[in-house]
Amino acid sequence: MERFTTLTSGTVVLPADNIDTDQIIPARFLTTTTRTGLGKHLFADWRYDEHGVPRAEFALNQPSAVGCRILVGGRNFGCGSSREHAAWALVDHGFRAVISTEFADIFANNALKNGLLPVTVGKATAEWLIAHPGATLTIDVGERTLALPGGTTVSFPLEAFARHRLLEGVDELGFLLARSGEIDAYERRA
Repeated sequence: MERFTTLTSGTVVLPADNIDTDQIIPARFLTTTTRTGLGKHLFADWRYDEHGVPRAEFALNQPSAVGCRILVGGRNFGCGSSREHAAWALVDHGFRAVISTEFADIFANNALKNGLLPVTVGKATAEWLIAHPGATLTIDVGERTLALPGGTTVSFPLEAFARHRLLEGVDELGFLLARSGEIDAYERRA
């Protein structure tokens, strides 16, 4: 997993509430157990027409979306099934953070396991972000802050262990493997 300390990026805005994991990555693309290649299918049913042609009006197909690493979604982002592929698709597309007022718990956990930061903000901040697509933001994982244009900074919750893993660029298994010597020593004492 890539380390995540700070990020400055423009935003792509999908203001819909209740964006579920089947909308993020439709079930027909879940035939893989690898994390790569899913980004091209991200939001496939919204992003492409029935012939596979990109819909010009969809936010990810706008020229302003190129290179953006922050997605702003409506309330209750990532609800629905527990598919980890949703986080994989977002990361494979290039996103490092998703901002919403609320995340489904399983999605948030899957996101963090894959280096994707779910940033929970208040309603006023979310409304401002939705009204200003493309705004350049700075996320500081260590400080747990989101800096908006004009100097406003808001804090967001992030559990200490998740913060540590993001800052170090290590998933849960990597964290445990790095401590295998300590674990072996403890087990020998028992």
